[in-house]
Amino acid sequence: QVQLVESGGGLVQAGGSLRLSCAASGLTFSSYSTGWFRQAPGKEREFVAGIIWTGGFTTYANFVKGRVTISRDTAKNTVYLQMNSLKPEDTAVYSCAARFTRQSIISRLSSTYDYWGQGTQVTVSS
Repeated sequence: QVQLVESGGGLVQAGGSLRLSCAASGLTFSSYSTGWFRQAPGKEREFVAGIIWTGGFTTYANFVKGRVTISRDTAKNTVYLQMNSLKPEDTAVYSCAARFTRQSIISRLSSTYDYWGQGTQVTVSS
């Protein structure tokens, strides 16, 4: 049984930082491309960042570029999202997702991902 479990969310002031974690069981991230998505109240889910299954390439949404870093610890089978210079508009539920693929691209479409975590709330106060 595959499980993705996010942690690390919370309440932070604008300008602060958080590191989200996504720990997997039942799958190995080195065989899956992984994405972080977020969904704010009343808005559609949107792609934030992704790391390809080889770990050799990452991509980011323009609205977080330069403020966010996605990384992976193969030994811990965990993917991280380091978020800096947080803004109130970053407030959302952040979820990680895994996609079994051998493509050399990172999909930004949530519908293409196979497994999802339950999400972790990030709230940024002004």
